Amino acid sequence: MRTIFLVLIAHLPALMLAGTAAAATPPVYNFSPVNQYNLQVSASFWNPIVRYVSEKSGVTLNLKLGRTSADTTSFVLAREVDFAFTNHLFSPERSKMGWTVFGRRNAAPVRAQIVVAADAKVSSLAELGNSIVAFPGPEALIAYKVAYSQLLRENVPVTVAFAGNMDAAFTQLFSGRAKAAGANSQLVQNYSGRENKKFRVLWSSGPFNDLALMASPRVPKDQVRAVAAAFLGMQRDPEGRKILEAASELVHAPEPLSFTAATDADYAAYRRFYADAPAELR
Repeated sequence: MRTIFLVLIAHLPALMLAGTAAAATPPVYNFSPVNQYNLQVSASFWNPIVRYVSEKSGVTLNLKLGRTSADTTSFVLAREVDFAFTNHLFSPERSKMGWTVFGRRNAAPVRAQIVVAADAKVSSLAELGNSIVAFPGPEALIAYKVAYSQLLRENVPVTVAFAGNMDAAFTQLFSGRAKAAGANSQLVQNYSGRENKKFRVLWSSGPFNDLALMASPRVPKDQVRAVAAAFLGMQRDPEGRKILEAASELVHAPEPLSFTAATDADYAAYRRFYADAPAELR
């Protein structure tokens, strides 16, 4: 017993040091942006940005993407991530989770749209009655909830087809499997440029600010500030600007990508939508 006791005492400083080192290991935070593009494009778009922000902020971020936009949002709701690029957290119930807005993509406001192929023989929403309309997924606030709420208000019965992301919804539209698509105006422009496809807009909503960069209440404030500074400073740093230019080119963005500071007040239009939305979409 004496020998065993002495051995333990001899190793106690090393054990204490090992415990201290483990405790000092910085956390890794998952970052989940909603799937606005197909999975390959989404990963190619975000991975260089995430690497840059991790390096500049000193806060390690890991890109966590689900197969669909609904899958990705489920990670957020399950508290498996602590940073997000999303507009899925502004409903009254999800606002209680305590996430804060610290930035947004510096782009023109987006609009919900219901679109058809440019050569489609459809000129009004009423003509979509009893047909298939493709949407990215049930979590897509602009492209699904806002667009579909208009069909409900105008009493246009349609079969909803969830494609998983906006690119897949457009694929269903141009393949003829869907007669129309609910869409985000920014992504209509991007897809048209990337795939040389022409759309016609049947209906367009009022403006909504682009998606928000958000942090969960679990992240210490100093680390949120460091991540925010890295995102917001990218366009002023030659290395960061080069990454943003490549991301813009990848998705054929109509204007150079950058991020700007934002607060919860910038998303009042989203809260107004939920206040008036049909019960099934809240």
